[in-house]
Amino acid sequence: MILREATHRDLPVVLALLDDNGAERAEVTEAHERAFAAIGADARNEMLVLADGDEVVGCLQLTCIPGLGQGGRERALVEAVRIRADRRGGGLGAELMRLAVERARGRGCGMVQLTSNKRRGAAHRFYERLGFARSHEGFKLHLEP
Repeated sequence: MILREATHRDLPVVLALLDDNGAERAEVTEAHERAFAAIGADARNEMLVLADGDEVVGCLQLTCIPGLGQGGRERALVEAVRIRADRRGGGLGAELMRLAVERARGRGCGMVQLTSNKRRGAAHRFYERLGFARSHEGFKLHLEP
């Protein structure tokens, strides 16, 4: 297994993972293209895939955020963590997160943080097994276009 930056060729597979509907590939829209290009153009932002040979089996987005806290060290935000449905339960999620944490540490980040939907109890137990602690209550405000 290797963790690498997603390429444009991976985009339909990554979108299918994010949809989590069992499809192998998803339709790529112009908005997806713009977002993928913006992620690639930002040195603090990475869309990463976990690959088993040529096969993408997982993904996540890693964003390094500068801040004044923690002595000015960046923190890494992990989003969009997914493992392909037919490959779950075999330790790939733990490996994906281990590699992401290692990558964040290598970039000098002092913390890795993430949010998880309150309804995803199994995901919460998974993150706790990996050493993540529930430390804050998250809030979101959706903005209409």
